[in-house]
Amino acid sequence: MTDLAKAPDTQDDESGLKRSVTGRLLFFYVLGDVLGSGIYVLIGAVAGEVGGAFWIAFAVGVAIAIVTGAAYAELVTKYPRAAGAALFVERAFGNRVLTFVVTVTMLGASFAATGSLASGFARYFDAVWDLPPALLVSMLLLLALTVIHHLGINESVVANAVMTVVEVAGLLIVTVVALALLARGDGDVGRVVEFDTNGNEVFAVLAGVALAFFAMTGFENAANVAEEVVEPQRHFPRALIGGMVVAGIIYVIVAAGTSMVVSTEVLAGSDVPLLEVVREGSSSGLLPIGVGAVTVIFSLIAMVAITNTTLVTFVTQPRILYGMAREDVVPDAFATLHPTRRTPWVGSLFSVGVVVALLLVGFAITQAGSDLDVVTKLADVTVLLLLVVYTMVILATFKLRGRDDDGDTYRAPSVLLVLGVVGNVAVAVYMVVDDWTSLLWCGGLVAVGFVLFALEYAFGGRNRPEGVERGRPSGV
Repeated sequence: MTDLAKAPDTQDDESGLKRSVTGRLLFFYVLGDVLGSGIYVLIGAVAGEVGGAFWIAFAVGVAIAIVTGAAYAELVTKYPRAAGAALFVERAFGNRVLTFVVTVTMLGASFAATGSLASGFARYFDAVWDLPPALLVSMLLLLALTVIHHLGINESVVANAVMTVVEVAGLLIVTVVALALLARGDGDVGRVVEFDTNGNEVFAVLAGVALAFFAMTGFENAANVAEEVVEPQRHFPRALIGGMVVAGIIYVIVAAGTSMVVSTEVLAGSDVPLLEVVREGSSSGLLPIGVGAVTVIFSLIAMVAITNTTLVTFVTQPRILYGMAREDVVPDAFATLHPTRRTPWVGSLFSVGVVVALLLVGFAITQAGSDLDVVTKLADVTVLLLLVVYTMVILATFKLRGRDDDGDTYRAPSVLLVLGVVGNVAVAVYMVVDDWTSLLWCGGLVAVGFVLFALEYAFGGRNRPEGVERGRPSGV
């Protein structure tokens, strides 16, 4: 069996993934992934948990995420391969069971994130065209992303860069409208320090962080394309941390501005919260077009933004399966690459199937009369699973200090990494205490990985013939 800890750190041959992602494209890849998620989908839910001061939850979530991102940056400069967190944990602890658990946890989080984002996309779609059911809209989005992914990683990253420009424009519109309303005397500046809670403000902020943290998730996806980045030791730390910092600043500005011009009650009760800001600008006469036109234009921008993040999340899943298959952990079909596109297409189809299954389960529960919010629930599941992965990655960073270092290795500040562990654990514990049912969803997703492992163990050829490697294009 191939030893993950001894596998080569570079791959640019004809049978592997192709290095074609530049530092600039990676920056937009990170920025686009982070910006298109929670700020468009979950900002209203965060406001409902905290009150007008919900921007604090975003600030705390951003800080914890950036610290974790620094750990990823250090480890990727040592091990620039597609395996991501799984590789880091294997190198640090040498325990294949632990490595497998971390890998399937990461995979489950990615599935849940894709489901949450696809459902959020359907909500903005519904704000413009109340025609097909939301479930169908989500599935059509997943189909479109499957096609884009099949074209190749470079095409996917270029599409990401284009959509990033659109989504940043949308957030810029929200910010400008909010500032203009405040300049006219509309809005309430004092609302940014109000806590709309009946209990401890600290717990309220933790509840908000649990959701706001989802807005920063996605940066870890960059580690899974490290094997396709040109000069990763040079470009990866700057692109990853730079993209996260820029996204975090934008988040806090947008959150504070939104809080001042739209009431907490309106934000918390809206399926399309950022649209409420632009509608406020239109109804007050600030914008030269009517509320109807504003709804259409901004909803289209929001759908592009959410599509962008969903694409990046979706690209990660088949690559995790690809890496697992190369290590004889899941069936080797997942290591099959398309002969010309060199994309892991089997993993792509499997990923779509799992996400659709998640959406169907959520739909069935709501049809049974439950008040389940699929978007929020899957976001919670994503965050809970990722907090486990993030904590293990930071611990792996400490464990690997002094090993495989060279002059180009980035080194994250140790004090910040300790704070990152404390923050990740605190948020995870709060989430479990607050709603233990999320553990059931987490368990179901992790079980998918164990089923694949069982299939490989029972039927797979765990000993490759001499000279035969997985991950080669079909027919090679």
